[in-house]
Amino acid sequence: MLRYAALSAHPRVFKSMTGLTVEDFDALVADVLPALRRADYARRSQRPRQRAIGGGHPYELSGRDQILLTVVWLRQYPMQEVLAYLFGISDSTVSRVIRRVLPLLEQAGRDTMRLPDPGKKQRRTLDALLAAVPEVVVIIDSFEQRVQRPGHRQAADDLYSGKKKQHTLKSQVAVDEEGRIVDVTESVRGPTADITLLEQSGLLDRLPPEVGGLGDLGYVGIDKLHPQGLGAAPRKKPRGQPRPQEDIAYNRAFARRRIVVEHAIGRMRRFQCLTQMDRHQQRGHTARVRAVAGLVNRRLDRRQRRRAA
Repeated sequence: MLRYAALSAHPRVFKSMTGLTVEDFDALVADVLPALRRADYARRSQRPRQRAIGGGHPYELSGRDQILLTVVWLRQYPMQEVLAYLFGISDSTVSRVIRRVLPLLEQAGRDTMRLPDPGKKQRRTLDALLAAVPEVVVIIDSFEQRVQRPGHRQAADDLYSGKKKQHTLKSQVAVDEEGRIVDVTESVRGPTADITLLEQSGLLDRLPPEVGGLGDLGYVGIDKLHPQGLGAAPRKKPRGQPRPQEDIAYNRAFARRRIVVEHAIGRMRRFQCLTQMDRHQQRGHTARVRAVAGLVNRRLDRRQRRRAA
């Protein structure tokens, strides 16, 4: 049976199964386990009881193993029957564990997200071509995940993405220039335009003063949405004319600066719950994205600490 004690004895397998090192997972447990115990106590206290809280048969999985099960589910996204077999429990127990732990991982993920602070003066050296681009920015992009086709025709049409030729949900992700995820929006219908989702999310209004926003060609007009006009996107090709050489050079420099968001989304989509077709009729999609974002941030923090040491 799969348990923390056995899996942690094989660090490479542990990282492959969870996407985290054993040390990163231990830090996650230290943050989430107290909240899990408080939530469990509150749930048991909701109605009159014949026994004292804590009486009766104990859980089949310890709190640590419940968190492990949920992280493995996010990373590998197996069917619940497979997860039940691996952990030696029933399908219904797997469902209950995920339902209890996932909101706590979502909150832990949100706790890792911090918008940039321009007062720290940790600014990159800008390419001369990008002199008009704000010095401190968040880089914004989105990704789509295929979902099951709704049975109702209108609901299916509302989710059909012409870009992906599939029924999808879209999530917007914002990162700082170190690649740390600082914001994840509520998931929306796949056909929603990137610039429309950005406006609906209100992200630019929540940025600290002097912090701008960068996006790809899907965010042309971002400067008009930013309260101080601190937004930038690549330059579009003039209609019916060749692209000017200065625009080619500018767009290359711009792409070098915004590539970090592509890398961040790539790290997130190594978790199969965001890559395979969503099997949950769109329920809890935002929670899964934010939980994964928190796990990715923890891994990035470890890398940055290692470089600083």
